[in-house]
Amino acid sequence: MDHVIDRSHGDFEHPAIRRVRALQPLAWLRLGYSDLAKSGVHSFAHGAGVAVLGVLLLMLVWRAPYMVPAYLGGFLLVAPFAAIGLYAISRQLDQGQAIDPRAALRAWRDNAGSVALFGLMLAVALIFWERAAAVLFALLYSGSAPDASRLLEDLLFSGRQSALLLAFFGAGAVLATVVFTLSVVTVPMLLDRPVDVITAALTSLRCCARNPAAMAVWAVLIAGLTILGFATAMLGLVVVFPLLGHASWRAYRDMVD
Repeated sequence: MDHVIDRSHGDFEHPAIRRVRALQPLAWLRLGYSDLAKSGVHSFAHGAGVAVLGVLLLMLVWRAPYMVPAYLGGFLLVAPFAAIGLYAISRQLDQGQAIDPRAALRAWRDNAGSVALFGLMLAVALIFWERAAAVLFALLYSGSAPDASRLLEDLLFSGRQSALLLAFFGAGAVLATVVFTLSVVTVPMLLDRPVDVITAALTSLRCCARNPAAMAVWAVLIAGLTILGFATAMLGLVVVFPLLGHASWRAYRDMVD
């Protein structure tokens, strides 16, 4: 890793940002796997909870096809907030402490106001994406709406929904890029330091600006592994979600001085 550091904002509120190599996210996954192996059942419990929640949400949207893309994109939007207990477990491992899952679940209380505010911001982004997906579906979907079991086939293979597909991907990509840029290290930083949401979000933005190649690779890995979790009927999320949670903590520790 190239430890060239931007020290233009080197005080506590504006920590220095390290420059990392483009493929450094692979090291974050390796370190995240190490944390997952050490934590074991505690981390897998987080993944199992998210998988069960995913199944329940999918059951709710099964008869509302327009909600399926919103659901898939929304999962990626709120995942950084849902992984806060995993960040806390990785921090316990960093500090040489015994793993305490109860303390990990309560860790957000040390900076409760900022964590809650950021959670609200993610919720607003999720609501915006849900409404945008509904409008796009209503305007661009041709023919009678299928049930969710046939929606993916209709969107990807029928050739009739190319305009809707492009609109979904375009709007989703823009929103996902904005949220990712402002949140990639925000929640771990709010957990780790007594900073406000603006400081944490700007730090996340600076990480992306200083490491665009690594952040692009990291975004692709997150999306790809999450899709893999969905494709296995949510079972893969039992492993994928805690792996990405621990790896996200490693990304924060690697980039933020």
